[in-house]
Amino acid sequence: MDRERLADFLRRRREALQPEDVGLVAAARRRTPGLRREEVALLASMSSDYYTRLEQARGPQPSPQMLGAITRALHLSLTERDHLYRLGGQTPPASDVRSDHVSPGVRRVLDRIDTPAMVLNDLGEVLAQNAQAVALLGDETRFADGDLARSRVYRWFTDATARRIHPPEEHEEYSRSYTAMLHLAAGRHPDDPRTRAMVDGLRAASPEFAALWAGHDVTWRPGPERKTFLHPEVGAMQLDCEQLTAPRDGQLLLVYTATPGTDSAERLRLLEVVGHQRFADPVQAD
Repeated sequence: MDRERLADFLRRRREALQPEDVGLVAAARRRTPGLRREEVALLASMSSDYYTRLEQARGPQPSPQMLGAITRALHLSLTERDHLYRLGGQTPPASDVRSDHVSPGVRRVLDRIDTPAMVLNDLGEVLAQNAQAVALLGDETRFADGDLARSRVYRWFTDATARRIHPPEEHEEYSRSYTAMLHLAAGRHPDDPRTRAMVDGLRAASPEFAALWAGHDVTWRPGPERKTFLHPEVGAMQLDCEQLTAPRDGQLLLVYTATPGTDSAERLRLLEVVGHQRFADPVQAD
C-alpha cells in the first residue's frame, strides 16, 4: 500500500469534481475547489473520519469493498479504478469476463435522472443506484463482492422478503424473466465461475428456479413493463420501466417513471421526500 500516493490521488480526484457532477446541490459559497471530504464519505457510505484519514495518509489499508465504494463516489474511469486499487495494495477486479465498472458517462446520466434509476450487470447485480432508487428499493449495492446475494435474481428465488415489493400476481413473470436473464448470461460467458456458481446455487436452493431453468426459455425482459411496487411507506405505485443497454459492458440502465397526474406520480414525489429524510446514514468503517 502506497499511503502517500493514495492520499494524493484521492485528494486530486475529489478536487476535480463539482457537487453537480455527482448529483449533489452546491452550497452558495465554497472556500475550496471540488467536493468536500464529508460529501465523498456520504456518497461512499463510509464515515467522514475514515475517508479523511485516507486522504491524510494515516488510514488503515482499505478493503476491496471500500475501494469499490470510493470508485463509485469519485466517478472514476476504469483505468483510474485499477490505479486506485493498486495504490491501496489490492488487486484490481478482473475486467476480462464482464465489466462491473459503470462508466463516468453513465454515472452522470444516472445522477441527473430525477426518478428511480439503476444500473445492473447481466447477473442482476446492481452496480449503481440514484437516491430515488434507494428510496424505492433500498440500497442494493450494499452486498460484498463474491456474495451471491449481490444479485437480485438470487435473492428473488432464495429470500421471500425480496418479493414483497411486488404483488403475488406478478411473481411468475419476474421468475421467468430472471431465469431467462441468467440463461443469456451463461450463454454469453460459458466459462465464467461467477455465473456457474450462481446457477448451481439456485438450482440447489430453489425448486422453482430448477424447473424454470430446465425449460431453457430465454425470452427475457425485466418483469412487467408496467410494474406494481408495494412500498411500505407510501403505498402501491404503478411505474413504467424503460431500458437502456450498454452492450459493450453487458449492462442495463433501468428507469422507472409514473404517468403524470396519477396517484402513482404523487406517491413517487412523496417517496423522494421520504428518501431524502432517511437517505444514506454513513456506515462506520471497521
